[in-house]
Amino acid sequence: MRKLVVIPTYNEIENIQVLLPTLIQLQSDFEILVVDDSSPDGTAAFVENFAARESRVNLLLRKEKSGLGKAYIAGFKWGLEKNFDAFVEMDADFSHRPEDLAILLKELDSHDVVIGSRYVPGGETVNWGLLRKLISRGGSVYSRLILGFPTKDWTGGFNGWRREVLVAIGLDGIKSNGYSFQIELKYKAQKKGFKIKEVPIVFEDRRVGQSKMSLKIVLEAFYKVWMIK
Repeated sequence: MRKLVVIPTYNEIENIQVLLPTLIQLQSDFEILVVDDSSPDGTAAFVENFAARESRVNLLLRKEKSGLGKAYIAGFKWGLEKNFDAFVEMDADFSHRPEDLAILLKELDSHDVVIGSRYVPGGETVNWGLLRKLISRGGSVYSRLILGFPTKDWTGGFNGWRREVLVAIGLDGIKSNGYSFQIELKYKAQKKGFKIKEVPIVFEDRRVGQSKMSLKIVLEAFYKVWMIK
């Protein structure tokens, strides 16, 4: 099974220059696709140079910054065209730990969808304030009540998908672009009856750089849940 780790970036030079060598050192058979939105800080240039030395790393350069969901969809489509069998979404800022990546990749051998979950036994968040914890947990409870499926972590972005799931969902029909993108994918996969497993992960706050989270993104995720169903 050919597996692709998709990492969207915008101004992540400080993180990506550490993350890529770290991932390459993992003893696992996967490739990496960095989807960069023309970062002005040199992220794409670093990835391009790294990819020239490491065949497992690829760069997809987009012309402008147009949202997390669109970046992932572009990465998924790139991988589908290259005949990859499974995909993992991963942040560039080390909030998703490289050591947890191996767990998601392994579980994709026997499950259609693997959710890296902060809210199943063994999962946790590190260095989060009370307000952020309330918003994140509240968003998942809210989504679970409205959408009617038992998933514990709806908003998390450390997820794995088999090829047939993405094809069945229909990427061109995805309505969301911000953090509600994760909710929509999980809902549509469950609605179609795919085999899903949540595995515990530890979610750490980003090491360096500026968070992309904002009040607008949070509010968008809450009201778009109603549009997804």
